[in-house]
Amino acid sequence: MRRILLGSLLAAASLNAFAEAPGGPDCGWGNMLFKGQRGLPSHIVASTTNGSSGNATSGMTTGTNGCRTDGALTYGGKPMLLVGNMMDELSEDMAKGEGEALTTYAVVLGVKPEDRAHFISVTHDHFSQIFSSADVTAEQVLDATFSVMKGDERLARYVADQA
Repeated sequence: MRRILLGSLLAAASLNAFAEAPGGPDCGWGNMLFKGQRGLPSHIVASTTNGSSGNATSGMTTGTNGCRTDGALTYGGKPMLLVGNMMDELSEDMAKGEGEALTTYAVVLGVKPEDRAHFISVTHDHFSQIFSSADVTAEQVLDATFSVMKGDERLARYVADQA
């Protein structure tokens, strides 16, 4: 059950990501067919067209269909991974200093594998600062986590990318 929740959480987080489209913003038949159109419906249909036909993937592989892979993916939003029951699991894992929810949180925040144990230790040590009250919101937890990370020499580099 826990893995299903974490998987669902990651899927929901990916729906809200504002990353440059894989292969670039001009990649795929869907983008070609709906060129110039704006709004959520057009984006959804273009994305569905690209995904269902696999043409964006093949375009990235072959360099066709307006696709390219030389640019870096970007993200312009906050990683609001903490929804629903995840807050409870995360607070429990952080209080214990281990667990899948805490590891997932580190991954979503972009903490590299070699720094994850350190991240887990630091957040465990600052649990009361991060979860400052029983009714703390997800955004408050995220902001407090960033604050703790900024204060740690090893983790501060990850915050510059998130702020």
